[in-house]
Amino acid sequence: MKEEIDPRYRALLNLLQEGFPLDPKPFAVLAKRVGLTEEEVLDFLRSLKEKGILRHLGASPDSHKLGHFTCLCACSLSEEKLHLAQEIANLPEVTHAYLREHSLNFWFTLVLPSKSDLEPYVERLEKSYQIKVHAFPATKKFKVKAVFEI
Repeated sequence: MKEEIDPRYRALLNLLQEGFPLDPKPFAVLAKRVGLTEEEVLDFLRSLKEKGILRHLGASPDSHKLGHFTCLCACSLSEEKLHLAQEIANLPEVTHAYLREHSLNFWFTLVLPSKSDLEPYVERLEKSYQIKVHAFPATKKFKVKAVFEI
């Protein structure tokens, strides 16, 4: 059975998806908006983090507006090489990584300083991990706002 959530905490989660206050005490600002105390907000977010519900709370800069280049990549990892998925996912240039049931069973997104960095970066990955990486640079960007009403 799904646990019922206090409407104030639900409002807090919705606010956090829309934007974070640029204020010296941002959690106090959020708390005031939803009728909680700053400590209640912090305790709630800590509990979500401890439960593994909240993975990350931070800025999501627009890499394109910063002049960076992004590319979707995929590769086939054998059973013996599946451990490489976690290693690659932990690289600082990798923003998202997923295992899939497909011949190309590991997919990840790279963010690099420029398009000219893609080929040498992929070559280093292939050489370091002894895998074949398929790069799928975007031809057109479609931004879907990922906000989920709680």
